[in-house]
Amino acid sequence: MQKSEILSKPVQHLDITQFDATPLIQAYGGMAFQARNLARAADIWQHMLQDKDCTVILTLAGSLVSAGLKKVIVDLLKYRLVDVIVSTGANIVDQDFFEGLGFKHYQGSVMADDQSLRALGIDRIYDTYIDEDQLRICDDTIAQIADTLEPRAYSSREFIHEMGKYLAQKNLGEDSIVRTAYELNIPIFVPAFSDCSAGFGLVYHQEKNPDRHVSIDSVRDFRELTQIKIAAGETGLVMLAGGVPKNFTQDVVVAADILGKEVSMHKYAIQLTVADERDGALSGSTLKEACSWGKVDTVYEQMVYSELTLTFPLLASYVYHQRAWESRKDHQWNQLFRPLAVV
Repeated sequence: MQKSEILSKPVQHLDITQFDATPLIQAYGGMAFQARNLARAADIWQHMLQDKDCTVILTLAGSLVSAGLKKVIVDLLKYRLVDVIVSTGANIVDQDFFEGLGFKHYQGSVMADDQSLRALGIDRIYDTYIDEDQLRICDDTIAQIADTLEPRAYSSREFIHEMGKYLAQKNLGEDSIVRTAYELNIPIFVPAFSDCSAGFGLVYHQEKNPDRHVSIDSVRDFRELTQIKIAAGETGLVMLAGGVPKNFTQDVVVAADILGKEVSMHKYAIQLTVADERDGALSGSTLKEACSWGKVDTVYEQMVYSELTLTFPLLASYVYHQRAWESRKDHQWNQLFRPLAVV
């Protein structure tokens, strides 16, 4: 098959505003196992939104945008259902910013011949495909953005803001997470920023500019998110999978304590995952275990052991249709830091 034939069926992004999962979630509450766990997680997220003092932090790991969840996340931002995002680089750069540039992910097959895909310049993410040539354009665009900036160390939040500005100025990616967050002044952190296409682009940028270049300061990321926790007080976590975003976000409670600031543990926390705690694969811990480290309270916490492309849209649809967002405060936590112009 030709490359154009293989890359012919784009992934469609799900729209939570078009269906109301409330009756299903409520019915799950009368059942058992993961159905009841999911219903309790929905109730906890709703508590976060009704708590006027609570800042909601969404953490993203796994391949989510490529799987069709981009619009779900965009709508969470637009309707003030989350206030901060902490993510892997793949979701924000390789997938969302990539699509913001006008490219797409395509439906594929786990049974594909990967040697043949490689020869055609097609990268596989389980049962989805991405055009490697287009991904190189994404890498190059990151380098171009870096070339325009003052040479210094940036937090990933600052650099992602510049990515959103780029899309807005080029009139691209109106439906992207990065541009939406930029326009709404919502911070996005990617603690392992170089572990994605951003890394390739910044390597190229630094190679061209060995003495005066942009770099990403992961400690500054940690300080900034800790500042948000200190300023916010009450916080709730909605965690998709685990990894660095999960640990990074939980650890800010300990960081605040080390800085001599009295802050409460994350008051609310839900996590959707298929990982198992018994071999350490659950990014180190359950939410209950995190309590022993002083990170997460155990009054409002819920683990949901299920594949999150199935569970996350149901949760998001539920909280959207409960409409607590209509009376929620618009936190705009980017304003906590030095002014970032929105053009």
